[in-house]
Amino acid sequence: MKTQVKIFLFCFLSLMFIGCDQVTKGLAKNHLIEGDTNSYLNDTFRLIYVQNTGAALGLGDDLPPRFGFWLLGILPLLILSGLFFYAMKNARTLGPMKLLSFCLIFGGGIGNIFDRLMYNRHVTDFMNIGVGNIRTGIFNFADVCVTLGVILFLIYRKENGQELNKTSGQH
Repeated sequence: MKTQVKIFLFCFLSLMFIGCDQVTKGLAKNHLIEGDTNSYLNDTFRLIYVQNTGAALGLGDDLPPRFGFWLLGILPLLILSGLFFYAMKNARTLGPMKLLSFCLIFGGGIGNIFDRLMYNRHVTDFMNIGVGNIRTGIFNFADVCVTLGVILFLIYRKENGQELNKTSGQH
C-alpha cells in the first residue's frame, strides 16, 4: 500500500473514531439521565450516564485542578502527538494492522482529551458490561478504541510492511 494512502487512511479513520466518540457522548448527554440505569440483554449491557473527571475508573479524580489538567490533559496530548508523528514518519514501513492499532489509540485518546480540555476535565462515560456483580467500569467509545488499539498492537507488534512484503513473495 502506498505511503500516501496509509497516511490518508490513518487521518480519515482517526477522524471517524473521534467523530463516533463525540456523537455517542452527545447522545448519552441528551438521552440518558444521570443516575438512571438502562439495562439490556438480561442486564449484560447497561447504559449509565456519568461524568468522569479522573482517568480510567476515576483514578486521579481528586487531583488538584491544575495538576489534573497537566497530568490528564496535556501529558497525554503530548504522547498522542508523538504517536501521530511516529505514524506519519513511519507510515511507509508500518503494516496495516499496526497502522490501524495506532489509529485506534490516537483517535480514542484524542476523543477523551478533547472532552478533558473543553469540558473542565469532564469526560462522558455511559457503557457498562458484565454478568451479575462481575462488571467493567463505566466507559465510552473512545475507551473501546484505545483498548482495541492496544490489543491489536500487542498482537501485531512485530508486523511491518517490509516483513509482510518479503513473506508474501514466497507463496
